[in-house]
Amino acid sequence: MNSTTRNLTIQHDGVTIPVSRGGRGRPLVLCPGLNSTQADLHELAGLLRRDHDVVTFDLRGHGLASAADRYSFEAFLSDLAAVMKELDRLGLDAAPVLVGYSLGADLAVHFAAEHPGAVAELVLIDGANPVPEPFVTEALLPELRAMWEEMAARQEAERGTARQVLLTAQDVLDLNVEVDAVRSRILDRYRRIDRPLSMIMSSSMAGESGEGQRLNRNWRAGIERLVRERPRTAAYWLEADHGLVFTHAPEIARIIRSTAGRAGSVPAP
Repeated sequence: MNSTTRNLTIQHDGVTIPVSRGGRGRPLVLCPGLNSTQADLHELAGLLRRDHDVVTFDLRGHGLASAADRYSFEAFLSDLAAVMKELDRLGLDAAPVLVGYSLGADLAVHFAAEHPGAVAELVLIDGANPVPEPFVTEALLPELRAMWEEMAARQEAERGTARQVLLTAQDVLDLNVEVDAVRSRILDRYRRIDRPLSMIMSSSMAGESGEGQRLNRNWRAGIERLVRERPRTAAYWLEADHGLVFTHAPEIARIIRSTAGRAGSVPAP
């Protein structure tokens, strides 16, 4: 393995995006999710670098990226597109595996749908789920708002570090509402993708509380819906909550490693 990590920055849309690249093997881009950073994903990235040329980066308002005046889905998607454009300019040995976690999974699906042939395959971790029902409902809104306000308060301690998140609780709420709308239409995006697709999902995304169990059933129903629509989708379930990238990094790395033989075109249904 090449242990050297190279760093670069991308200036785009008034935002500075830090990018790191290291390892040797098939190219792989790891897109973080909402409230996660390159630093948070260091264990998974390190494991993948044993046999992949891994590119990681921070989304706007996260980690070492600069703050922005907008945190919409399209704005985050433009961050991923800017990174992919820069990698294309630098030249990779081949089209990369695009791995996305949580929001990063949704960004990966949209990017792949809009750029045919730009990726070799997709591996989506606990996101981009065409769930039958939205996550943010009127009944859950007070609980979710309180949870995100508490999270924003805790993140104050990370200010100035590689793990900082600059979004407010309102930013997070607004984005989650937007992601619900995005996921209600995401099957149309999947239909435009002819690359191999693997889903790595948590069995207890929302924990084990009464309401959590309902959300978990909705989460599983979304993947069942996707597999019916796209039967050649490989779905893996881990006994974990939404923090699976932090708690189950070795298992996730093994699954990603095992997908190498699936590369190639998959006819759209």
